[in-house]
Amino acid sequence: MKIEILGGGCQKCDNLKQITEEVAKELNLDYEIVKVSDMVKIMEYAVITTPALVIDGIVKHSGSVPSKADIKNYLLS
Repeated sequence: MKIEILGGGCQKCDNLKQITEEVAKELNLDYEIVKVSDMVKIMEYAVITTPALVIDGIVKHSGSVPSKADIKNYLLS
C-alpha cells in the first residue's frame, strides 16, 4: 500500500503523517508512506487544500487532519 501525505510541510501535514503511520502500524499493514510537497505533484491530484491523504493513488481526505477512526476506515477501504 502506498500512502502519500500531500502538503507544504506544515504542522498539520506532520500530524497527519504521524497519525497515519500509527494507525497503519496498529493494523499491521504492509505500507510505504511518502510526504509530497511538490506543488505540481499535489495539483495532479486536484487537491486545493492541504494536508491531504492519498492511498494507492486515490485522494481519501483533504483540508484537515481526519480522526484516527477515519484514517483507519480509509486504510481498510
